Amino acid sequence: MSHMTGSPNPLRSYAAVTAAYWAFMLSDGALRMLVLLHFNSLGFSPLQLAWLFLLYEVAGIVTNLAAGWLAARFGLTATLYGGLALQIGALAALTQLNPAWSIGASVAFVMAVQGVSGVAKDLAKMSSKSAVKLLAPSEDGGLFRWVAALTGSKNAVKGLGFFLGAALLGLAGFKAAVWSMAAVLAIILIAVVLFLPAGLPGRIKPEESWAGWRSKDIRVNRLSLARMFLFGARDVWFVVGIPVYFQAVLSDGTAEGRREAFFLVGGFMALWIIAYGMVQGFAPRLLGQKGQPEAETVRKTVLWSGLLVPVPFALAVAAWTAVETEFWFTVLLVAGLLLFGFIFAVNSAVHSYLILAFGAADRITRDVGFYYMANATGRLIGTLLSGLSFQLGGLPLCLATAGAMALANWFAARRLRNV
Repeated sequence: MSHMTGSPNPLRSYAAVTAAYWAFMLSDGALRMLVLLHFNSLGFSPLQLAWLFLLYEVAGIVTNLAAGWLAARFGLTATLYGGLALQIGALAALTQLNPAWSIGASVAFVMAVQGVSGVAKDLAKMSSKSAVKLLAPSEDGGLFRWVAALTGSKNAVKGLGFFLGAALLGLAGFKAAVWSMAAVLAIILIAVVLFLPAGLPGRIKPEESWAGWRSKDIRVNRLSLARMFLFGARDVWFVVGIPVYFQAVLSDGTAEGRREAFFLVGGFMALWIIAYGMVQGFAPRLLGQKGQPEAETVRKTVLWSGLLVPVPFALAVAAWTAVETEFWFTVLLVAGLLLFGFIFAVNSAVHSYLILAFGAADRITRDVGFYYMANATGRLIGTLLSGLSFQLGGLPLCLATAGAMALANWFAARRLRNV
């Protein structure tokens, strides 16, 4: 039995929402890698690279608060279309970047464009995740399976986007790559408008006020706090530290060397995200969620949060003691980051299930919006600390900071047992 009423075909609606979300995340991953590698090759410092993404994350915080309200007022279809349209506009604007501008002007312009992209991403994400709550069958763990399928496949597609962005930068150049992405996304938007079934819900009573942005459920609030630290722990190394480190190690400084480094760095980031998405999709079987009491799922959340903590700390110690160009360290680093990704993916999948299980159907867009506001806050903190820690202490400090954030996530997750 589906949570949604009034839809002639929940599966068709779910497929259309998923396809739109896939298209968006492909462009989102490609854009992030394009911006990062292009400006790193122009000589931007790690902290300057972090600044390029800060407004993207700030926009996510604001958007997630507003998006739940907007979807509740105007419906999930409108916010999904709005997210896709804004991303097309952001890509078109980025093509106007002038190489003759100063570094300060370039940073300010790209920050503004990334801010628009951040608004677009969180409109699309909130719309898609909320729709699943309302479309998924309620029996036999259907919600967990549908959420895991959407989230896992999304991250696999985003990982492909990382590689696509790096490949387009190496083969076609920055401007041609951005224009081609905008054109493809415009075609996808037209297709979604034509084929998405009418009737995606999400509206609330007009008299409901903006002041209800914070959830009335303490479980949602505590889960949101854990989510903030979880994604901070990932982005501390993921956004700036590891890509810049690998590009420095892999490139010999020549134009050909930089092009090869683009492919290798983009390939690793793509592999990590794709593997992360595959684990998310497999999480319901791994955790045995079917017919499982909610308290048992919470217990497993605490367990997996704890398993994440030692991984970045161990990698930080290895980075501090090793000669970074040694082959054994590179193998250990890649293996450690993949292990981090496996445990992180299980944590993320359980969070994505719990927020929809905890959220009330009559205000699901508001609860999901608040939860992803916390997610964006964690990414903002992680992005800033990624550039700052890498610039101040290199890879060891970057990884140790990720460990501290993972520890905070574990402490926050433990508080879920008390409600």
